[in-house]
Amino acid sequence: MPSSKRPAPAATKTAAPDRRSKVQSAGMGMSILKTLAGMGGAASLTALAARVGENPSKVHRYLASLVEADLVVQDTASSHYVLGPESLAIGLAAMRQSDPLTLAAAELVQLGESRNLSCFVSVLGNCGPTIVRWSEPTQPVAVNVRIGSVMPVLWSATGRAFGAFSRSTVQLEALIANELEAATPRQRALFPDRRAADHLFEEIRAQGCAPVSDLYLNGISAVAAPVRNADGGVPVVITALGPSGAFDPSPGGEIAGAVRQAAAAVSQRLGHGGW
Repeated sequence: MPSSKRPAPAATKTAAPDRRSKVQSAGMGMSILKTLAGMGGAASLTALAARVGENPSKVHRYLASLVEADLVVQDTASSHYVLGPESLAIGLAAMRQSDPLTLAAAELVQLGESRNLSCFVSVLGNCGPTIVRWSEPTQPVAVNVRIGSVMPVLWSATGRAFGAFSRSTVQLEALIANELEAATPRQRALFPDRRAADHLFEEIRAQGCAPVSDLYLNGISAVAAPVRNADGGVPVVITALGPSGAFDPSPGGEIAGAVRQAAAAVSQRLGHGGW
């Protein structure tokens, strides 16, 4: 009596390899597209292949598919490949979803919960660095700053992060000048002149964050790191703070590393490519 079992169709046997091949092809195509974007959105075939680390003929085949999908176009004058209209549409859609405050607020919650920290997000408002989001642990720190509080540029970790990483503006220069003029004798000892502030900002840039201890608030230490957008601007700053005896704000410490990591994660979502 003949068996009722029939051999599987050939297509079934090759389905899994075909899927793997398609996934690998898609991955290579996206790698080429991302590399092109990282090269400023325009590059020759030779330069692009060298950056990807693949044979030019192989890269050319993938570029042909990307051109067909309008993700890439070839400039007729230079023969360079440039990002196409569909890539622009994708980028614009991503930008509409990349609100710095929304992204930073989500990262703030994760930072506060994972480290049991009080932390906040600030923007550079008309009157100075202003707290706009706040996250507290189960046992919050007793401080007299909250949402809406304006922080000084020179005497707070938040302000120092803005001063060090923001582009020099008339507003920042005016804030610093006013703070130096109104400085107490103790504060004046830290910044006898404007050059001392510039030197401090250079140190902060090298560290990637701004730490303070018992400076703006007695018994409170803090560390702040900048969030950068695609063009290198600083739309917001993330700050963590705690009691000086139990909070290590040093640039090489775990808390500073976590704050820098949180700021870097938001910066990446905003399209910033490096630090």
